Amino acid sequence: MLLGVSLISAVMAISGYKYFEEPREILIRETIPARYANYNNNADRSITANLQRSNISSSSPTNFITAAEAVTPGVVNIRSSSSSEFDIWGGYGASSGSGVIVSADGFIVTNNHVVEDSKKIEVTLSDHRKFEATVIGTDENTDLALIKIKSTELLPFLAFGDSDSIRVGEWVLAVGNPFNLESTVTAGIVSAKGRSIDILEGEYKIESFIQTDAAVNPGNSGGALVNTRGELVGINTAIITQSGRYEGYSFAIPANLAAKIISDLRDFGTVQRGILGVGIDEVTDEKAKELGLENIEGVLISRITPGSGADDAGLRRNDVIISVNSASTRAIPELQEQVALYRPGNTVEVEYIRKGKKATTSVLLKNKSNTTSLSGQREDEAILKDIGFELRNLSDSEKRKSDISGGVLVVSVYRGSKIETTNMDPDFIITKINDIKVATVDEVIRELKRTSGKVMLEGVYENYPGEYYYAFFMDPN
Repeated sequence: MLLGVSLISAVMAISGYKYFEEPREILIRETIPARYANYNNNADRSITANLQRSNISSSSPTNFITAAEAVTPGVVNIRSSSSSEFDIWGGYGASSGSGVIVSADGFIVTNNHVVEDSKKIEVTLSDHRKFEATVIGTDENTDLALIKIKSTELLPFLAFGDSDSIRVGEWVLAVGNPFNLESTVTAGIVSAKGRSIDILEGEYKIESFIQTDAAVNPGNSGGALVNTRGELVGINTAIITQSGRYEGYSFAIPANLAAKIISDLRDFGTVQRGILGVGIDEVTDEKAKELGLENIEGVLISRITPGSGADDAGLRRNDVIISVNSASTRAIPELQEQVALYRPGNTVEVEYIRKGKKATTSVLLKNKSNTTSLSGQREDEAILKDIGFELRNLSDSEKRKSDISGGVLVVSVYRGSKIETTNMDPDFIITKINDIKVATVDEVIRELKRTSGKVMLEGVYENYPGEYYYAFFMDPN
């Protein structure tokens, strides 16, 4: 009798829990691989040659078998270990994902989260050959990474398609190489474009995902999404699920954006990010009525950075950007994606609406320091990154507003850095280092290079009275 009552109570408790429990939404970073272009001994083996765009607007359903057979040799399994104490897979910090070969000489694109903080990376090809890989560069703002393996033979690689040309409803294939399953191929359609799911972090994060219903499961992160001709149109990165398993929502980084990012990583070791120099917001129904817009779309400019390309080009607050180089920017993710295709020093045509009228202007993109110079793995940048902040020179108008003759603006502060421990906030204006005046980023770097031990930064905030001081210690030179 007692046993029966206990069983009934247990069943009722579980049923009640299931009834009242709220459904959970889980974001899992996952992805899928793609197909490769056939090669021969006379083929150009460079990434640059491989990043050619298809001149066909979209692909119609064809024989999936042909595309799948062409794709799978260019998809690899990646196993990474972040443990320095174990030299075997499966120890602390081990992870597994997929990757896509993008050149015959062994460059492979994958997700940053697959190889992040890794001490060892092992790549297994579709023919079971294993290679140790080195990291060429990573970009947490797009969750992409470029790694490389050395092979005595030319490798099968994937041909890039034009991700801008794919259409909602178009058939796509997802190909992965998860551990223990070897190559897997699934099919689905493009469900949406320009999706943002708030999975990435950072001030300059870019989320303009291609959403598909092609099945993606754990182990496929860093693989590829391809059209029915087998051309790479995306690097699959995440799924949305309430159960922890695939439920029909997969997200891929557009191939056009991936191509630009990996070219930067290969050539410079870091991403060359061109910036318009604007603060942006979505266009709401209320704002559209206020500005006299015919449609509730476009990207609203809420702020202009003094001295930026947007400022120089005459863009103003409350302008609504509707295209960049003729590519529609109906929402923030689309604008971020289009601008991210270009480097500092490039000029883009921006179409916008002001007071109900359309206009076009040419904007010279700049970097985060408000210059057009390209960055690289220079000693100067390494110093600033090691300390933990990004800097730029003040514009003339900012100097007048702050009532100072010179100084350097702190653009952002890195998490876990020396600067973060001082509790410094972005928008701090550095005027002195160890009581020596500094007016440019170069002068800040010069003083930091010649300093070891305690460093005292003196400066001001534009909207707060008085001077502020922040101290930290430099490692000996």
